[in-house]
Amino acid sequence: MLIETGAMTRPMNAESPPLAIEARGLVKRFDDTLAVDGVDISVPTGAIYGILGPNGAGKTTTLRMLLGIIDPDAGVRRVFGNDRPHEVAKLIGYLPEERGLYPAMRCDEAIAFLGALRGLPLDVGKTRGRELLERHGLGHAVHRQVRQLSKGMAQTVQLLGTLVHRPKLVVFDEPFSGLDAINQGKLEVMIRELARAGTTVIFSTHVIHHAERLCDEVAIIAGGRVPYAGSVDCARDRIPAQVRLETRNGNGAWHNALPCGTRHDAKAGGGHLWHFPLPETGVEMLLKRLIEGEAGILSLSIERAGLHDAFVEIAGEAAARALGQDSGAETGR
Repeated sequence: MLIETGAMTRPMNAESPPLAIEARGLVKRFDDTLAVDGVDISVPTGAIYGILGPNGAGKTTTLRMLLGIIDPDAGVRRVFGNDRPHEVAKLIGYLPEERGLYPAMRCDEAIAFLGALRGLPLDVGKTRGRELLERHGLGHAVHRQVRQLSKGMAQTVQLLGTLVHRPKLVVFDEPFSGLDAINQGKLEVMIRELARAGTTVIFSTHVIHHAERLCDEVAIIAGGRVPYAGSVDCARDRIPAQVRLETRNGNGAWHNALPCGTRHDAKAGGGHLWHFPLPETGVEMLLKRLIEGEAGILSLSIERAGLHDAFVEIAGEAAARALGQDSGAETGR
């Protein structure tokens, strides 16, 4: 069966999860700058989906188009099947990169206010706000003004305000930016809890390890384009797994069994390290030859490519360097 979605037509079957967000050919210019150039994204409901790329790659502009904050110059986007995201705003929680709360508001009031912007009654928002603050270790700050909070506490209050109306879709723009390691860990736990409860979570990041640890799927974005969108596992599988072999002996008849292009490193104090791509046939026959040839196997491990290696393969060295510089700057704050 085909479902017609305006400019988009996609096959559906019983095994395909419905999409929380679908976008095709999104384009956005700002004066003479092409910020986003033909972005395609499909986000299944209940997924943790990462938009990964260096600063300036087009991540924030893409998120704002998906949410209807700005309109694309070309292309179509749908949120829960609706091409007017504002009409389903009550189902969405959005935490922008630019944090901001009214400093004179009390914490429970600030959370209730953010909920009210999404249609939640203020009294319900205050009650839920107090419950959320208690649950996340900030019960002592319920009646404090935002100006009296530390930066980390204020960020947590804004995060809770993003969730107070219990959205079906939560969109975070660089949510880990400025958080210390403890609060980053807490946020990761919260994201996983949201997904387990069936909430779709999308977040942009320039830090690869957040995407690798959390995401079911990612869109890699560089220069306003998306050269890859799909599962993290498929991205990593673009690069063959590497075998790391350590032997006691450095030569013998068994040596001919090693694949062409094997890299050899002699170890100080004896021993030999060999690095080569995992053969398509596996390592069983190779192990047999090594054992029969008395290579003296000390260790053998198969190391799968990481998301960083996949990013380099997909987006190129320049984008990877920019990503690394952004991550380094973040760590140095």
